[in-house]
Amino acid sequence: MRGEAVIGLDIGTTSTLGALIAPPGDIIAVATRSTTLSSPHPGWAEEDPEQWRRNAWEILRELSAAASAKSRTLRGICVTGMVPALVLLDEDGAVIRPSIQQSDGRAAAEVGELRAEIDEAKFLRRTGNGVNQQLIATKLRWLERHEPGAFGRIRTVFGSYDYINWRLTGRRGVERNWALEAGLVDLADDRIHDDLVALTHVSRSAFPTLHDSQSVFGAVTAEAAAQTGLPEGLAVFGGAADHIASALAAGLVDPGDVLLKFGGAGDIVVASDVARPDWRLFLDYHLVPGLYAPNGCMAASGSALNWLAGALLLEGTDESRHAAFDRLAAKIPPGSDGVLCLPYFLGEKTPVQDPLARGAFVGLSLSHGPAHLWRALLEAVAFGFRHHVEVLDEIGYAPRRFLASDGGSRSRVWMQIVADVLQAPVTLIENAHGSAIGAAFVAMVASSLVGWGDAGRLARLGATIVPDPANAAAYDRIYREYRELYRALRPLFRSRAGAAEPTQQASVRT
Repeated sequence: MRGEAVIGLDIGTTSTLGALIAPPGDIIAVATRSTTLSSPHPGWAEEDPEQWRRNAWEILRELSAAASAKSRTLRGICVTGMVPALVLLDEDGAVIRPSIQQSDGRAAAEVGELRAEIDEAKFLRRTGNGVNQQLIATKLRWLERHEPGAFGRIRTVFGSYDYINWRLTGRRGVERNWALEAGLVDLADDRIHDDLVALTHVSRSAFPTLHDSQSVFGAVTAEAAAQTGLPEGLAVFGGAADHIASALAAGLVDPGDVLLKFGGAGDIVVASDVARPDWRLFLDYHLVPGLYAPNGCMAASGSALNWLAGALLLEGTDESRHAAFDRLAAKIPPGSDGVLCLPYFLGEKTPVQDPLARGAFVGLSLSHGPAHLWRALLEAVAFGFRHHVEVLDEIGYAPRRFLASDGGSRSRVWMQIVADVLQAPVTLIENAHGSAIGAAFVAMVASSLVGWGDAGRLARLGATIVPDPANAAAYDRIYREYRELYRALRPLFRSRAGAAEPTQQASVRT
């Protein structure tokens, strides 16, 4: 193993990041580039796949040079990314339009249409996921209705990391967690089924072959090698969903372990040896064979903080602005002096599954300032995680140990709020680049450099944030108000969106 290395490449919501890793998980070099998330209309979330590709090629040139400088022989690359982001190609392989991101909430009408069309309970049992804005079928139906010209040109449908794999290898395929969250896979045989594809109104031929994360998907072409500096013929492995790769990097392999992922979105993932489909959550395969990774995702977490920092016109980088607001928010008591926030700025995915939901601040007075808004938003995301934990416990996943990762976990103010809201210790993961590290580990397993049993050694555990019992009663009360606020505003969200009231089946979802 000496002198060998792999690359993990993460196509993230706010940045593209690559890591050069030596077995069993030592970071040799890291490179990153910013990514632009566009929201041209309420609830929309789009990105430019060619920006991902440009970022990736620059990063890979840096990491290839670093491998040469360190006399490391590259054994393979594994790409991870957002699921199920939607990337569409025409017959010439050109990108038809910007990607529609997994957090996009434009297809509310199509969600209702699909619920009325099929037996949702049967669909949930079969696919592991309910009918919601995450499904590829709802997004494609929106395109069919609103952008028929683009819809008619579709010849390939796949995801973010599938797109990069294609540009590296010239082969088109979809990784199985993308297909599972897209609503195309039957859990009974782990295959894409034609009748599920038919719900998208797109030809079956547009959906490439399904493959596993650790399978050898292809090899770097001569053209890609010239552009990236990677060796021609280098193995490209199947790829991985970013939140599941992060969970692996955090050492999340024992049932009951829970990862709180503070990225552009807010992810929560639990390891389980059994699948219990529930409409309030998403279901993914764990990267470790034989395990599942039930999970939830709040559409806007770090991205909402970035928006608020920009809206308040504080100059500086996102990191410096966040740190400045954290210092101010630390002086505000629990409950933000009466300001309460709903963090549904892109609609909301789990556990409410409501694309028409919107962000809100209530309780404002002339005595409040930017620090109150900031702390209220930090608290709102923490309340969202608590809601998920209650759902996980109710279903029977028995969450017991909490780990926190990604950029937001570097905020001690935020992590103390989370521990206080959950009233449970939260251990920080010091793997700063979790998704890329998890993807690199897949490449190492696939290259026979390590085994799945070594996954527990990946996590670099940092400090444990202990909850303050003095804040428990206040946060219990405010959390109940948070839950009630959504119930109270939900009819207004629907009215302002011009939507009819949902079906009875959907109306109980609060």
